[in-house]
Amino acid sequence: MKLRLQALARRVGHTFADEALLETAMRHRSWISEHDGFESNERLEFLGDAIVGWVVADIVYTQHSELPEGKLTDLRKSVVNAIALAEMAVDLDIGSCIMLGKGEAAAGGNEKTSILSDAFEAVIGAVYLDAGPTVAHSVVSALMAPRIADAVGGLDRLDAKTRLQELASRLLDQHVHYKVEDEGPDHEKMFYATVIIGERELGSGKGRSKKAAEQIAAEIACDTLQREYNTQLQ
Repeated sequence: MKLRLQALARRVGHTFADEALLETAMRHRSWISEHDGFESNERLEFLGDAIVGWVVADIVYTQHSELPEGKLTDLRKSVVNAIALAEMAVDLDIGSCIMLGKGEAAAGGNEKTSILSDAFEAVIGAVYLDAGPTVAHSVVSALMAPRIADAVGGLDRLDAKTRLQELASRLLDQHVHYKVEDEGPDHEKMFYATVIIGERELGSGKGRSKKAAEQIAAEIACDTLQREYNTQLQ
């Protein structure tokens, strides 16, 4: 475990003066229930959640002075959410280091979105306690700045549901409805959304959350309407 944690620290980009902090960040509450005398990563996750939000807000505010408040919020939400943070955890291979109880491990807990995102935030909380806000800011910036930059390019498509509602109202004078279904166990649930305008299905999408599936379906529906009504939109 010590070697795995040292490798994780290198991937994170921080050498811990107190290696016990990183170990605590890897202790899921299911492991704690089977081992007395240890602290779970929940308090570190609480701290890290606030730090990640602060750093990303600082980055988008400082680097994108051209964006209004609403767009800044959209940009922050696109990279600070459970799915995006779990992807960060996967990139860092945090899952291989998380300590889980036997039942959670058997259920594939080291691949669950909630456990991975919480563990990532716990790592950031550990960095903050180990070295302070300046270093924590630097670490989060290095890890997340590329994702923020990628998100800026698709900023106009972040809220496809709002754009679709505007198009449907303008072109069709009809309301937009979504039909959502899901399948799979809780830790691997997949959502399927279909956009319905009037009596017509205009797009469908799938994602790890209801919102993600609806956004993808809405994007497809927007593209369909824009093609069909191209003349009116010019």
